Amino acid sequence: MSQSYAGAVTADSAEPPATPTPGTAPAPSRTPDLESLRLLVLVADLGSLGRAAERLRIAQPSASRRLSTLERALGLVLVDRTRRGSRLTASGQIVAGHARRVLDEVEALLTSSDALRNRREAELRVAASLTIAEYLLPAWISELRSRRPELYIGLQVTNSEHVPGLVESGEADVGFVEGPHLSQVMSTRQVAEDRLVVVVDPGHPWARRRQPPDAQELSTTPLVLRERGSGTRQTLDRALHLAGCGRARALLELGSTAAVRGAVIAGTGPSVLSELAVRGDVAEGRLVGIDVAGVDLTRALRAVWPMGRRLVGPAAELVAVARGDDRARRGRTPRKGGAVR
Repeated sequence: MSQSYAGAVTADSAEPPATPTPGTAPAPSRTPDLESLRLLVLVADLGSLGRAAERLRIAQPSASRRLSTLERALGLVLVDRTRRGSRLTASGQIVAGHARRVLDEVEALLTSSDALRNRREAELRVAASLTIAEYLLPAWISELRSRRPELYIGLQVTNSEHVPGLVESGEADVGFVEGPHLSQVMSTRQVAEDRLVVVVDPGHPWARRRQPPDAQELSTTPLVLRERGSGTRQTLDRALHLAGCGRARALLELGSTAAVRGAVIAGTGPSVLSELAVRGDVAEGRLVGIDVAGVDLTRALRAVWPMGRRLVGPAAELVAVARGDDRARRGRTPRKGGAVR
Protein backbone atom coordinates (compact mmCIF):
# COMPACT_ATOMS: atom_id res chain seq x y z
CA MET A 1 0.00 0.00 0.00
CA SER A 2 1.50 3.32 -1.01
CA GLN A 3 0.88 6.76 0.46
CA SER A 4 1.14 10.03 -1.45
CA TYR A 5 2.09 13.50 -0.21
CA ALA A 6 -0.55 15.35 -2.20
CA GLY A 7 -3.43 15.06 0.26
CA ALA A 8 -6.61 14.34 -1.71
CA VAL A 9 -4.74 14.02 -5.00
CA THR A 10 -4.23 10.29 -5.60
CA ALA A 11 -3.44 9.94 -9.28
CA ASP A 12 -0.68 11.10 -11.57
CA SER A 13 -3.31 12.52 -13.89
CA ALA A 14 -4.78 14.86 -11.28
CA GLU A 15 -6.74 17.81 -12.58
CA PRO A 16 -4.93 21.14 -12.56
CA PRO A 17 -6.05 23.80 -10.06
CA ALA A 18 -9.21 25.61 -11.05
CA THR A 19 -8.89 29.04 -12.59
CA PRO A 20 -9.99 31.68 -10.06
CA THR A 21 -13.10 33.61 -10.93
CA PRO A 22 -13.02 37.41 -11.16
CA GLY A 23 -13.04 39.05 -7.75
CA THR A 24 -11.43 36.12 -5.93
CA ALA A 25 -7.96 36.16 -4.38
CA PRO A 26 -5.18 35.26 -6.82
CA ALA A 27 -3.89 31.69 -6.71
CA PRO A 28 -0.60 31.11 -4.93
CA SER A 29 2.52 31.04 -7.08
CA ARG A 30 3.14 27.74 -8.88
CA THR A 31 6.86 28.45 -9.14
CA PRO A 32 8.66 25.89 -6.96
CA ASP A 33 11.50 26.96 -4.70
CA LEU A 34 14.97 25.57 -5.31
CA GLU A 35 15.19 23.71 -1.99
CA SER A 36 12.03 21.75 -2.79
CA LEU A 37 13.47 20.78 -6.16
CA ARG A 38 16.73 19.77 -4.48
CA LEU A 39 14.77 17.61 -2.01
CA LEU A 40 12.88 15.90 -4.83
CA VAL A 41 16.12 15.08 -6.65
CA LEU A 42 17.65 13.65 -3.46
CA VAL A 43 14.60 11.44 -2.89
CA ALA A 44 15.08 10.13 -6.43
CA ASP A 45 18.80 9.51 -5.85
CA LEU A 46 18.62 8.06 -2.32
CA GLY A 47 15.24 6.30 -2.47
CA SER A 48 14.38 7.59 0.98
CA LEU A 49 12.72 10.73 2.20
CA GLY A 50 14.44 10.35 5.57
CA ARG A 51 17.92 10.16 4.04
CA ALA A 52 17.11 13.08 1.72
CA ALA A 53 16.00 15.16 4.72
CA GLU A 54 19.15 14.17 6.60
CA ARG A 55 21.32 15.22 3.64
CA LEU A 56 19.64 18.64 3.63
CA ARG A 57 19.83 18.81 7.45
CA ILE A 58 16.11 19.28 7.93
CA ALA A 59 13.63 17.25 9.99
CA GLN A 60 11.67 14.56 8.13
CA PRO A 61 8.28 16.16 8.94
CA SER A 62 9.57 19.40 7.41
CA ALA A 63 10.67 17.49 4.33
CA SER A 64 7.23 15.86 4.06
CA ARG A 65 5.51 19.25 4.26
CA ARG A 66 7.87 20.67 1.67
CA LEU A 67 7.09 17.88 -0.79
CA SER A 68 3.35 18.26 -0.14
CA THR A 69 3.60 21.98 -0.91
CA LEU A 70 5.47 21.21 -4.13
CA GLU A 71 2.87 18.64 -5.19
CA ARG A 72 0.00 21.04 -4.51
CA ALA A 73 1.73 23.81 -6.44
CA LEU A 74 2.25 21.59 -9.48
CA GLY A 75 -1.01 19.66 -9.15
CA LEU A 76 0.84 16.34 -9.37
CA VAL A 77 1.66 13.37 -7.19
CA LEU A 78 5.44 13.17 -7.21
CA VAL A 79 6.38 10.66 -4.48
CA ASP A 80 4.86 7.46 -3.15
CA ARG A 81 5.93 6.09 0.24
CA THR A 82 6.16 2.33 0.54
CA ARG A 83 7.49 -0.04 3.18
CA ARG A 84 10.75 -0.17 1.24
CA GLY A 85 11.11 3.60 1.19
CA SER A 86 10.02 6.51 -0.97
CA ARG A 87 9.93 6.30 -4.71
CA LEU A 88 9.03 8.76 -7.41
CA THR A 89 5.90 8.35 -9.46
CA ALA A 90 6.12 8.54 -13.23
CA SER A 91 5.28 12.24 -13.01
CA GLY A 92 7.80 12.64 -10.22
CA GLN A 93 10.55 11.16 -12.38
CA ILE A 94 9.79 13.60 -15.19
CA VAL A 95 9.67 16.57 -12.80
CA ALA A 96 12.89 15.41 -11.11
CA GLY A 97 14.60 15.38 -14.52
CA HIS A 98 13.57 18.98 -15.08
CA ALA A 99 14.61 19.83 -11.52
CA ARG A 100 18.13 18.48 -12.13
CA ARG A 101 18.51 20.73 -15.14
CA VAL A 102 17.23 23.74 -13.20
CA LEU A 103 19.66 23.07 -10.35
CA ASP A 104 22.52 22.56 -12.80
CA GLU A 105 21.72 25.91 -14.43
CA VAL A 106 21.57 27.63 -11.03
CA GLU A 107 24.96 26.15 -10.15
CA ALA A 108 26.34 27.35 -13.49
CA LEU A 109 24.91 30.82 -12.82
CA LEU A 110 26.57 30.98 -9.39
CA THR A 111 29.88 29.70 -10.73
CA SER A 112 29.81 32.22 -13.56
CA SER A 113 28.91 35.03 -11.16
CA ASP A 114 31.82 34.10 -8.90
CA ALA A 115 34.17 34.12 -11.88
CA LEU A 116 32.89 37.51 -13.04
CA ARG A 117 33.22 38.97 -9.55
CA ASN A 118 36.74 37.63 -9.14
CA ARG A 119 37.69 38.98 -12.55
CA ARG A 120 36.26 42.40 -11.71
CA GLU A 121 38.21 42.40 -8.45
CA ALA A 122 41.41 41.59 -10.36
CA GLU A 123 40.87 44.06 -13.21
CA LEU A 124 40.67 47.84 -13.41
CA ARG A 125 39.87 49.77 -16.58
CA VAL A 126 40.87 53.43 -16.54
CA ALA A 127 40.28 56.27 -18.99
CA ALA A 128 42.39 59.40 -18.60
CA SER A 129 43.30 62.64 -20.32
CA LEU A 130 46.71 62.79 -21.97
CA THR A 131 48.36 65.04 -19.39
CA ILE A 132 47.17 62.96 -16.45
CA ALA A 133 48.05 59.70 -18.22
CA GLU A 134 51.56 60.89 -19.10
CA TYR A 135 52.61 62.67 -15.90
CA LEU A 136 50.55 61.42 -12.96
CA LEU A 137 48.95 58.04 -13.60
CA PRO A 138 52.20 56.05 -13.86
CA ALA A 139 53.03 56.85 -10.23
CA TRP A 140 49.45 56.22 -9.09
CA ILE A 141 49.31 52.86 -10.88
CA SER A 142 52.69 51.85 -9.49
CA GLU A 143 51.51 52.59 -5.95
CA LEU A 144 48.25 50.67 -6.46
CA ARG A 145 50.05 47.66 -7.92
CA SER A 146 52.43 47.58 -4.96
CA ARG A 147 49.32 46.96 -2.85
CA ARG A 148 47.60 44.67 -5.37
CA PRO A 149 50.29 42.89 -7.40
CA GLU A 150 47.71 40.60 -9.02
CA LEU A 151 45.70 43.53 -10.42
CA TYR A 152 45.49 43.95 -14.19
CA ILE A 153 45.09 47.60 -15.22
CA GLY A 154 43.99 48.66 -18.68
CA LEU A 155 44.37 52.34 -19.63
CA GLN A 156 42.67 54.26 -22.44
CA VAL A 157 44.25 57.64 -23.15
CA THR A 158 42.15 60.33 -24.83
CA ASN A 159 41.25 63.97 -24.29
CA SER A 160 39.15 65.11 -21.36
CA GLU A 161 36.05 65.60 -23.51
CA HIS A 162 35.86 61.90 -24.37
CA VAL A 163 36.66 60.38 -20.96
CA PRO A 164 33.12 60.67 -19.45
CA GLY A 165 31.63 58.82 -22.42
CA LEU A 166 34.00 55.87 -21.92
CA VAL A 167 33.07 55.69 -18.25
CA GLU A 168 29.33 56.08 -18.84
CA SER A 169 29.33 53.32 -21.49
CA GLY A 170 31.08 50.91 -19.13
CA GLU A 171 34.30 50.76 -21.14
CA ALA A 172 36.14 52.21 -18.13
CA ASP A 173 35.52 51.83 -14.41
CA VAL A 174 36.81 55.29 -13.55
CA GLY A 175 38.11 58.28 -15.50
CA PHE A 176 40.45 61.20 -14.83
CA VAL A 177 39.94 64.57 -16.50
CA GLU A 178 41.34 68.11 -16.56
CA GLY A 179 39.52 71.26 -17.41
CA PRO A 180 36.44 73.11 -16.23
CA HIS A 181 33.72 71.37 -18.26
CA LEU A 182 32.14 68.47 -16.34
CA SER A 183 29.45 66.06 -17.53
CA GLN A 184 26.09 66.48 -15.80
CA VAL A 185 25.68 62.69 -15.49
CA MET A 186 29.01 62.11 -13.76
CA SER A 187 29.96 62.03 -10.11
CA THR A 188 33.30 63.79 -9.61
CA ARG A 189 35.98 64.15 -6.97
CA GLN A 190 39.00 66.41 -7.12
CA VAL A 191 42.19 64.36 -6.84
CA ALA A 192 44.86 66.94 -7.63
CA GLU A 193 45.52 70.51 -8.72
CA ASP A 194 47.57 71.64 -11.70
CA ARG A 195 48.58 74.97 -13.22
CA LEU A 196 49.07 75.89 -16.84
CA VAL A 197 52.20 77.80 -17.80
CA VAL A 198 52.87 80.04 -20.80
CA VAL A 199 56.15 78.82 -22.35
CA VAL A 200 58.38 80.00 -25.19
CA ASP A 201 61.75 78.96 -26.57
CA PRO A 202 64.74 80.96 -25.20
CA GLY A 203 65.03 82.93 -28.44
CA HIS A 204 61.44 84.22 -28.41
CA PRO A 205 60.93 87.99 -27.77
CA TRP A 206 58.76 87.27 -24.70
CA ALA A 207 61.74 85.55 -23.03
CA ARG A 208 63.65 88.88 -23.01
CA ARG A 209 60.85 91.31 -22.18
CA ARG A 210 60.81 93.10 -18.86
CA GLN A 211 57.06 93.68 -19.05
CA PRO A 212 55.21 90.33 -19.40
CA PRO A 213 52.27 90.01 -21.79
CA ASP A 214 48.81 90.56 -20.39
CA ALA A 215 45.63 88.55 -20.98
CA GLN A 216 44.66 90.57 -24.06
CA GLU A 217 48.01 90.04 -25.75
CA LEU A 218 47.93 86.35 -24.93
CA SER A 219 44.47 85.96 -26.45
CA THR A 220 45.46 87.71 -29.71
CA THR A 221 48.82 85.99 -30.17
CA PRO A 222 48.74 82.83 -32.33
CA LEU A 223 49.73 79.89 -30.11
CA VAL A 224 50.76 76.29 -30.54
CA LEU A 225 47.80 74.56 -28.90
CA ARG A 226 46.35 71.22 -28.02
CA GLU A 227 43.24 70.19 -29.94
CA ARG A 228 39.75 71.42 -29.02
CA GLY A 229 38.20 69.15 -26.39
CA SER A 230 41.44 68.75 -24.47
CA GLY A 231 41.41 69.83 -20.83
CA THR A 232 44.35 72.16 -21.44
CA ARG A 233 42.52 73.98 -24.22
CA GLN A 234 39.31 74.20 -22.19
CA THR A 235 41.14 75.64 -19.18
CA LEU A 236 42.93 78.25 -21.28
CA ASP A 237 39.76 79.37 -23.06
CA ARG A 238 37.89 79.64 -19.76
CA ALA A 239 40.70 81.63 -18.11
CA LEU A 240 40.79 84.09 -21.01
CA HIS A 241 37.00 84.40 -20.94
CA LEU A 242 37.06 85.19 -17.21
CA ALA A 243 39.72 87.82 -17.93
CA GLY A 244 37.35 89.47 -20.43
CA CYS A 245 39.15 88.25 -23.56
CA GLY A 246 38.30 86.07 -26.52
CA ARG A 247 39.40 82.51 -27.06
CA ALA A 248 43.01 81.64 -27.76
CA ARG A 249 44.08 81.81 -31.41
CA ALA A 250 45.67 78.68 -32.84
CA LEU A 251 48.84 78.94 -34.88
CA LEU A 252 49.07 75.16 -34.84
CA GLU A 253 46.87 72.48 -33.26
CA LEU A 254 48.51 69.23 -32.15
CA GLY A 255 47.07 66.10 -30.55
CA SER A 256 49.58 65.50 -27.77
CA THR A 257 51.47 67.44 -25.14
CA ALA A 258 54.77 66.00 -26.34
CA ALA A 259 54.13 67.28 -29.86
CA VAL A 260 53.29 70.77 -28.57
CA ARG A 261 56.44 70.84 -26.41
CA GLY A 262 58.55 69.80 -29.35
CA ALA A 263 57.08 72.52 -31.56
CA VAL A 264 57.71 75.23 -28.94
CA ILE A 265 61.28 74.07 -28.31
CA ALA A 266 61.84 74.20 -32.08
CA GLY A 267 60.78 77.87 -32.09
CA THR A 268 57.36 77.51 -33.75
CA GLY A 269 55.64 79.81 -31.27
CA PRO A 270 54.42 80.23 -27.68
CA SER A 271 52.15 77.72 -25.99
CA VAL A 272 50.28 77.11 -22.76
CA LEU A 273 50.98 73.72 -21.18
CA SER A 274 50.69 71.94 -17.87
CA GLU A 275 53.36 72.77 -15.34
CA LEU A 276 53.76 69.01 -14.96
CA ALA A 277 54.76 68.71 -18.61
CA VAL A 278 57.29 71.55 -18.83
CA ARG A 279 58.92 71.62 -15.39
CA GLY A 280 62.00 69.73 -16.60
CA ASP A 281 62.31 71.75 -19.82
CA VAL A 282 62.19 75.03 -17.89
CA ALA A 283 64.70 73.83 -15.30
CA GLU A 284 67.14 72.75 -18.02
CA GLY A 285 66.72 75.90 -20.13
CA ARG A 286 64.98 74.41 -23.15
CA LEU A 287 61.89 76.52 -22.42
CA VAL A 288 61.22 79.76 -20.57
CA GLY A 289 58.14 80.19 -18.38
CA ILE A 290 56.30 83.50 -18.78
CA ASP A 291 54.11 85.21 -16.19
CA VAL A 292 50.87 86.60 -17.61
CA ALA A 293 49.12 89.28 -15.60
CA GLY A 294 45.43 88.89 -14.80
CA VAL A 295 44.96 85.27 -15.91
CA ASP A 296 44.25 82.44 -13.46
CA LEU A 297 45.54 79.26 -15.07
CA THR A 298 45.04 76.88 -12.14
CA ARG A 299 42.77 73.90 -12.66
CA ALA A 300 41.39 70.92 -10.77
CA LEU A 301 42.15 67.39 -11.90
CA ARG A 302 39.19 65.14 -11.18
CA ALA A 303 38.13 61.52 -11.03
CA VAL A 304 34.78 60.83 -12.72
CA TRP A 305 32.35 57.91 -12.58
CA PRO A 306 28.63 57.45 -13.36
CA MET A 307 26.25 59.31 -11.08
CA GLY A 308 24.35 56.99 -8.76
CA ARG A 309 27.03 54.31 -8.83
CA ARG A 310 29.23 53.92 -5.76
CA LEU A 311 32.94 53.78 -6.45
CA VAL A 312 34.28 50.54 -4.95
CA GLY A 313 37.18 48.12 -5.19
CA PRO A 314 40.31 48.94 -7.19
CA ALA A 315 38.69 52.05 -8.73
CA ALA A 316 38.07 53.55 -5.28
CA GLU A 317 41.59 52.58 -4.21
CA LEU A 318 43.12 54.30 -7.24
CA VAL A 319 41.23 57.52 -6.48
CA ALA A 320 42.45 57.37 -2.88
CA VAL A 321 46.03 56.87 -4.10
CA ALA A 322 45.69 59.87 -6.43
CA ARG A 323 44.41 62.13 -3.66
CA GLY A 324 47.13 61.01 -1.27
CA ASP A 325 49.85 61.54 -3.90
CA ASP A 326 48.65 65.10 -4.53
CA ARG A 327 48.73 65.91 -0.80
CA ALA A 328 52.26 64.51 -0.59
CA ARG A 329 53.45 66.51 -3.62
CA ARG A 330 51.98 69.74 -2.29
CA GLY A 331 53.54 69.04 1.10
CA ARG A 332 56.98 68.59 -0.47
CA THR A 333 56.78 71.53 -2.88
CA PRO A 334 54.67 74.54 -1.83
CA ARG A 335 52.77 76.06 -4.72
CA LYS A 336 53.99 79.44 -6.00
CA GLY A 337 52.01 82.14 -7.67
CA GLY A 338 54.35 82.79 -10.59
CA ALA A 339 55.32 80.72 -13.60
CA VAL A 340 57.86 77.95 -13.39
CA ARG A 341 61.34 79.28 -13.97
